[in-house]
Amino acid sequence: MRNVAARAPAAPGIGDLGRECQWEGHALRSQVKALVVGGGAVGTSIAYHLARAGWDEVMLLERDELTSGSTWHAAGLLPYFNMSYATSWIHDHSIKLYKTLEAETGLNAGFAVVGNLRMAQSDARMDEFRLYAATAETVGVPFEWMTPSQIRERWPLLRTEDLEGAIFHPTDGYINPADVTMALAKGARQRGVTIERRWQVDGYEWAGDHWRVTVTKMAEKGGNLVPSGERQVIEAEHVVTATGNHAQRTARLLGIKIPAIPVEHQFIVTEPDPALRAWRAEGNPEHPVLRDADAKWYVREERGGWILGPYERGAPARFEHGVPDSFRADLFPLDLERIEEEYMSMIHRIPSSEEVGLKDDFNGPICYTPDGNPLLGPAPGLRNMWLAEGFSFGITAAGGAGHYLAQLMVEGEAAIDMASLDPRRYGPWITTEYAARKNEEAYEHVYILHHPDEERPACRPLKTAPCYERMRALGAQFGQVNGWERPNYFGPVDAPEAFDHDARSFRRGGWWKHAKAEAEALRQAAGLIDASAFAKHLLEGPGAAVFLDWFTTNKLPKVGRINLTYALGPAGTVRTEYTIVRLAEEKFYLVSAGAWQAYDSDFLAKAVADKQAEFGAMHLTDVTAQFGVFALAGPRSRDILSSLIRDADPATALSNKRFPWLSARQIELGMVPVNAIRVAYTGELGWELHHPMEMQNHLFDRLMEAGAPHGLKPVGARAQNWLRQEKSYRAFGTELGRDASPLEAGLDRFVDQGKAFHGKAAMLALGIRTRCVTLRIDGPQDADPWGREALLSGGRVVGRLTSGGYSVALGASIAMGYVAPELAAPGTELRVRMLGETWPARVLQDSPYDPENARIRIDA
Repeated sequence: MRNVAARAPAAPGIGDLGRECQWEGHALRSQVKALVVGGGAVGTSIAYHLARAGWDEVMLLERDELTSGSTWHAAGLLPYFNMSYATSWIHDHSIKLYKTLEAETGLNAGFAVVGNLRMAQSDARMDEFRLYAATAETVGVPFEWMTPSQIRERWPLLRTEDLEGAIFHPTDGYINPADVTMALAKGARQRGVTIERRWQVDGYEWAGDHWRVTVTKMAEKGGNLVPSGERQVIEAEHVVTATGNHAQRTARLLGIKIPAIPVEHQFIVTEPDPALRAWRAEGNPEHPVLRDADAKWYVREERGGWILGPYERGAPARFEHGVPDSFRADLFPLDLERIEEEYMSMIHRIPSSEEVGLKDDFNGPICYTPDGNPLLGPAPGLRNMWLAEGFSFGITAAGGAGHYLAQLMVEGEAAIDMASLDPRRYGPWITTEYAARKNEEAYEHVYILHHPDEERPACRPLKTAPCYERMRALGAQFGQVNGWERPNYFGPVDAPEAFDHDARSFRRGGWWKHAKAEAEALRQAAGLIDASAFAKHLLEGPGAAVFLDWFTTNKLPKVGRINLTYALGPAGTVRTEYTIVRLAEEKFYLVSAGAWQAYDSDFLAKAVADKQAEFGAMHLTDVTAQFGVFALAGPRSRDILSSLIRDADPATALSNKRFPWLSARQIELGMVPVNAIRVAYTGELGWELHHPMEMQNHLFDRLMEAGAPHGLKPVGARAQNWLRQEKSYRAFGTELGRDASPLEAGLDRFVDQGKAFHGKAAMLALGIRTRCVTLRIDGPQDADPWGREALLSGGRVVGRLTSGGYSVALGASIAMGYVAPELAAPGTELRVRMLGETWPARVLQDSPYDPENARIRIDA
């Protein structure tokens, strides 16, 4: 480990750290509305946007110098490209904001709008670009397509004969990280924010309605920062942590898990390239930021030479248990052998670079998370504590992250759905080892093809239901949901395809035929689905009923019945979807999406705590791991269960009279006590069988034995996803979330407007801005929509898809999405962007398969 602080100003994008001294001498305030901890690009952006949103008494603390974390050694790239809809909005806001900062602050942020050329060496990579472009189109991000000959003509220093094409963003480029941070800091200060350096947070204490934050003044001694002995307590209504590489220390101080751990990232700077200098001397413009995704690197010009930044395999996680006190604006030793392949591929792509030497090198820590997205939003289990951690592309995201987090804090909701970035998408089961290994994987996957059906292998299997090995023996190919292994599909037992990229594609991958067979089997006979990952909570006590009546939109079910209902956020849009089973007058079993267990649990627990005094005592228990769930569905499902049920009159035990649709009963299947719920997410006759997890294998074996004569087939999540779209069943995280109210989602029947409930007034005030629709897609013969594509009418974007797949009932592609209300009528003809072309899309009536629900209600 070596200290390079002395040569820091020579590094690309460093700027002048000395300009921070203008803030020396400010008295440390003892009370503030919001305290931002961390003085990098993200922290300064948050402080700036909180002040811009109208909050006064905002203070930012930095333990060292502004930009002394990862900001100082960042390459400053601003790529629009991102496969996430929410992150696309964040990047778009950043890029637009940075272009306005000089006019506001007088400081030039060093934004070089040179564009961004992302090259592809394969058809699969071009498919990735086409899928991304469909999402970018819904956000309004400008882009152009380029052929290899066009690239060569425009930038003759590039070798292009082995390229398939490229996508070019003309409006992004790169920026000086320190300069944009200083501009944001100055803008914040102009709006009343206090910025203090050399203060370290050493403790957080929640005082019931505000935070007491203990801080220590830091002093420089022998090149290190050490506590000076001067301490102070700051009282803050809100705290935001943007501590970058120090996230593990922050996690310990708060007593929570934050799976943000740095990974080494290297980049090198070459000596001047004579060919490049000659090119520029002829009056040609600067090259765009170049990305050869298949070669796993980015390259941009730097003072007549080139910067190469690879995303190689084998980059290690660092500071798993915290950053050493001696580490400041420091770097790690370069490991050239690790990036040799990427270096040689740069020479291949830019032949003139072969003759130039290396001028400088950087190997610094960049924070990652297991999925590569930042942790932006409320801290789990804590009040008024906000996290802004794990920014692997911090300069690109800083502006937008500050903007949308400020909205979340000030208004209670952001203008976009932030669930995919919420820190609570990871539960408390996350360990340091898991985060470190998954973060290394996320780093090396930056340029690995982002198949929508990809399943990354690191740290798996980890959380497994008891029947995992049984399903694996039947050919199950697993996906991971909140750490749980869940079958995506069942492939041939003698030819495993797990984690085989040949089984994946941006078109119909190797798994497609297996999912189709599973969907057909469930429609024609019966299917068994492992749904054990569902989030499950028990709520009981004298206040439970009145609380849930206020908390959710639908009427509460009677004892022994169930309903589907929604909890709303402050903006009146969907925050969570619940299936509620009423076990007793004041005892309820709540089932929600498995991917959002910690997210739902935190939201529900905080609401229960807030309303205890008003509604009465309640006790909430997360029982997710206590109960497994099998979903048995299909026209033969009653026959299968009838052979197992232990009842005085088994012939009628499962009839509509004794066990009607949307009811729940405690039954016995063989030796297993089961809470059986008459509901099926696939739109067929069926039951959810909630059972003690420790008895799961016995129940699985009995069901498979009883189902064999009836054609029972195990079914994975992908076939289930297709089947639920045939019924127009909305899913949380796709159709349901911050972007639409339940009325806009077409869920009026689950909203009792005759009662008062949380978010009702906001919901009604929204009106109907958009409508959820189901569409038949007559697209390419080898591809289905993924749920990220743009919908068009008259060549204009009028909506977007949220889900997609194949319908065995229609014999065609199917999708769900949102369009303007006037385009939502069945029969409306639209177009959908798939694989770079537009294809016919026709709006269908809701529930195109069995719209009368006759198959669900079929009697014995």
